[in-house]
Amino acid sequence: MNKRNVVIIGAAGRDFHNFNTFFRDNEQYNVVAFTAAQIPDIDGRKYPAELAGALYPTGIPIVAEEELVTIIKEKHVHDCVFSYSDVNYAHVMRISSTVNAAGANFLLLGPSETMVKSTKPVIAVVATRTGCGKSQTSRRVIEHLMDMGLKVVAVRHPMPYGDLVAQKVQRYAVVEDLAKHKCTIEEMEEYEPHVVRGNVIYAGVDYEAILREAEKDPSGCDVILWDGGNNDFAFYKPDLTITVADPHRAGNEISYYPGEVNLRLADVVVINKMDSASPEGIQTVRENIASRNPNAIVVDGASPISVDKPELIKGKRCLIVEDGPTLTHGNMKIGAGTVAARKFGCSEEIDARPYLVGKLKETYEIYPNIGNILPAMGYGEQQLKDLEATINNTDCDTVIIGTPIDLSRIVNIKKPTARVFYDLSEIGKPDLKGVLEDFVKKHNLK
Repeated sequence: MNKRNVVIIGAAGRDFHNFNTFFRDNEQYNVVAFTAAQIPDIDGRKYPAELAGALYPTGIPIVAEEELVTIIKEKHVHDCVFSYSDVNYAHVMRISSTVNAAGANFLLLGPSETMVKSTKPVIAVVATRTGCGKSQTSRRVIEHLMDMGLKVVAVRHPMPYGDLVAQKVQRYAVVEDLAKHKCTIEEMEEYEPHVVRGNVIYAGVDYEAILREAEKDPSGCDVILWDGGNNDFAFYKPDLTITVADPHRAGNEISYYPGEVNLRLADVVVINKMDSASPEGIQTVRENIASRNPNAIVVDGASPISVDKPELIKGKRCLIVEDGPTLTHGNMKIGAGTVAARKFGCSEEIDARPYLVGKLKETYEIYPNIGNILPAMGYGEQQLKDLEATINNTDCDTVIIGTPIDLSRIVNIKKPTARVFYDLSEIGKPDLKGVLEDFVKKHNLK
């Protein structure tokens, strides 16, 4: 039987998982390449033979998505599998049209083909868009479960931008593990808030191998918490799915892939950021939940902020630094730093664009709608240097750090800084505590 040639269209995350779970040992298919998008400098590599399996003794090339049509034609590709997230439906179908016009099939793999089953109960926290508040929701879930005396091990959606073999299975238990695994800023933003609160989090490339390690973690494991990335659906089969929606981007929950999948799969939908969103946006999200998933429990939520040094904001000219992916492919116009600037009386929000250095200029060229806020881009050493130089070049009184990590720990900021903190706060009933109490009873956890 002739094998079907395949290209997996990805962004260093879902694409590798789709390969590992569906294609790696499948002799009906020959994966000729991965393509890469969204994240800078992740093409030009190989998915290594050590991870690709016996059918791929030399590994699999990873090329830029711009080369997709050329590869389809040169490699006589039959099927192209779209495997990244947080893109609108027009984008998905534009890629489909490109693939079909080049002569190949356009495919999407679903949960039944890609979700791995755990021996432990699994709670998945996912979202309708990047930047909805999955991480703070995950932390809140963990806090509730720990208060019930349970051991929770978190597993984070992949961000493997470095040495893929070394990143096969990663365990983070202390802050020093961030340096040990050579984390990017994006990775630190997700892992650091977990470890500073005292719980273990895993990540990497091979998510079945990761799951098996997490299940037998030395600290103990009663529950696996899937901490999702972008608006992707879970890699593990959940026993409870909590989907976070953002009324600041009302309507996106039914117009972005695969966020609507998460909305439809949800047992619980958390409407976050209600303290800063418009009533009209909140109502639109409620209506879309009711039309797509009327049986879901709806939890109202807020993201109240606090600042360590509010006196450095009042009356000051401030440069606002926010979470990178939330501003770039997440398309958010404001984040926690902007909310803090306006709440605590910043006199002027300084435009970062005149002071951009190096690779940060490329970020604004790709995402021109970022505006005057500075995204904390740090996918590599050069980007970190460019971020540091841009911050220090900017004519401002204060740098407001709206990222989830202590950015000054890894970037030498030569200006006064005010750091913003935020956590999920549930409003009224139903709430996550009640949902989780029912979950614990259902699974006979003690």
